[in-house]
Amino acid sequence: MLLENTSKILKRISHAAMRSGRNPEDVKLIAVTKTVDPATIKEAINIGLRIFGENRVQEARKKIEELRPEFANSKIEWHLIGTLQRNKAKYAVHLFDLIHTIDSIELAEEVNKQAEKINKQQRVLIQVKLSSEITKHGILEEQLFALIERIKKLENLKLEGLMTMPPLFDDKEKTRPFFRRLRELREEAQKRGVILQELSMGMSNDFEVAIEEGSTMVRIGTALFGERAL
Repeated sequence: MLLENTSKILKRISHAAMRSGRNPEDVKLIAVTKTVDPATIKEAINIGLRIFGENRVQEARKKIEELRPEFANSKIEWHLIGTLQRNKAKYAVHLFDLIHTIDSIELAEEVNKQAEKINKQQRVLIQVKLSSEITKHGILEEQLFALIERIKKLENLKLEGLMTMPPLFDDKEKTRPFFRRLRELREEAQKRGVILQELSMGMSNDFEVAIEEGSTMVRIGTALFGERAL
């Protein structure tokens, strides 16, 4: 089941990339393991998946501490893709290779402080709020470049790109303007001399549209592991 689902997803990623004139290898598959048990994650590792996304620090901590020793030489990456509270920053910098959800100067400064304590340069993305939905998190686009400038001055953060979550639509084409806007913001950053390699956008229901608009990281849970309890 998991092997079959992974094969299907990789084919869809490849086709979406080629449709937009891109190299499929430029799109990373993040397997979202929220509520997925360690045994299933082991199965995912054994079939070749290497990047795993978690939403909650506490849930991730148990899994990572259990799995990390066994797969220490497998180049596994753990990404935090859920909202990070400042009081969890000290745990996040110990656990995660990449944090996708920096959304304020205060959070950036706290993550930097905690990373400095363990002599780590923490890789981060900025989450940008492009919809008016109150349930969506992220910094407003008019505040984005002030945050970028602040992060550039924080020695223990390495800013690698941007992330967004559009509203959930039945028609996935309706997500396209949100993905396109995030790509435009990256292009604006580049004009200002800030190179951002990564665009984390696209989930099980809309990742092909996201790839067509430039996504370099797609966050796939349901299409890999099936429907799960929230």
